[in-house]
Amino acid sequence: ARFELKLPKMGESVAEATITSWLKEVGDTIDLDEAVVEIATDKVDSEVPSEVEGTLVEVLFEKDAVVAVGETIAVIEIEGQESSSTETVVSKESKKQEITAVENAIEKAKEIIVTPIVKNSESGKFYSPLVRNIAQTEGV
Repeated sequence: ARFELKLPKMGESVAEATITSWLKEVGDTIDLDEAVVEIATDKVDSEVPSEVEGTLVEVLFEKDAVVAVGETIAVIEIEGQESSSTETVVSKESKKQEITAVENAIEKAKEIIVTPIVKNSESGKFYSPLVRNIAQTEGV
C-alpha cells in the first residue's frame, strides 16, 4: 500500500513552506516518526516526520520548492499490510458485542422515567433552575 506524506499545517496563518532539504532519498527505509524532509516557513524551520514505516518511493518536490499546506510531498510504500482473516473475524465479533452493549444501554435509558422537579416543594421551599437540573441529572 502507498501512503501520501502531506505537508502538515504549521500554524493558523502559515499557508506554505519551502523545502530546505530532503533527509531521505528514494529507496531509503523510513521508521515511524523519523524525519523525512526539512522545511522552512516565514515563522519557523521544522522537520516533517513520517506517520508510517516503509520505503520512500517517490519525492514530488525538489529542494527549494514552495509547497502549500496539505499538498502531498512524498509517497511511502508501506510494508506488511496483509491482515490475517482471523483478526478480521475477531474484530467483527467484538464490534457486534460493542453494538449490542450500546443498544442495551439505550434501551435502559429509554426505560428511565424522567419526572419533572417542581419549583416549590411540599414544604414551600423554592428550587432554582440550576438545583432542579442537578436533581434531575442525579435522579434525586
